[in-house]
Amino acid sequence: MGELKSWQELTPGAAIDPQTAPRVETGSWRTGLVPEADLSKCVNCLLCWIYCPDSAIELDGTSFQGFDLGVCKGCEICAEVCPSGAILMVAEDGA
Repeated sequence: MGELKSWQELTPGAAIDPQTAPRVETGSWRTGLVPEADLSKCVNCLLCWIYCPDSAIELDGTSFQGFDLGVCKGCEICAEVCPSGAILMVAEDGA
């Protein structure tokens, strides 16, 4: 058995570079609902961003901008936690 290395000398393992990781999209299994935002009601609390399990909330720096429907699966959590009622769930086109 060789000499043990310190932790600083170990090769990183199981590290994924977010820039090279494949983007996983929802596909065809969304619930049939999509979030729709009324930006005039939005108070920019970002609770939707905190609670979204799919990182589907799009920000412009620290401001809410909308939704990435490529990853949103229509779980309705964002609409539930929105204190100002700015997010409503609507039927997805073609659903």
